[in-house]
Amino acid sequence: MTRTQKMIFITMLVSQAMVLSIIEKMLPLNFAIPGAKLGLANIITLTCIYLFSFKETLAIIILRTIMTSFIGGSPSTFLYSIAGAVVSFFVMYILISISREKVSTMGVSIVGGVFHNIGQLIVAMIIIENAKIFYYLPLLMLTGVVTGMFVGLCVKYLLSYLKRLKYFS
Repeated sequence: MTRTQKMIFITMLVSQAMVLSIIEKMLPLNFAIPGAKLGLANIITLTCIYLFSFKETLAIIILRTIMTSFIGGSPSTFLYSIAGAVVSFFVMYILISISREKVSTMGVSIVGGVFHNIGQLIVAMIIIENAKIFYYLPLLMLTGVVTGMFVGLCVKYLLSYLKRLKYFS
């Protein structure tokens, strides 16, 4: 893939992640756990971790978070989103770097989902100045596992299709 092709593909991925975030906000899902979401944009994030470098993936995550916050967010949603995205990215990247062959895409995604919630709870703890917010962690971990399974399954199939393309084979 040439440098220009890679830049165009990365731009498309940022756009797709933004569209998935916007679609997710429009879905009438009513989880029993406040703040729980499917994390559709994380399909793109995890796919990028497998396809691109650390810097490129981090750039995609940051661009997507900033642009999505401009479109339909607030400063506080940006803080929660960026914290969750960056924390989960670092953990997933390290996990894949250490044991790519031993951990499935779904396993990496589940870990990412849990750590996304931990990153957001850390921001909440700083904002409200109360560590008791972590009592909410078991419920959020459950959501992270369930949504991580969904995202991981989507990424597994997406990667299998992308590997058929000449740029990723």
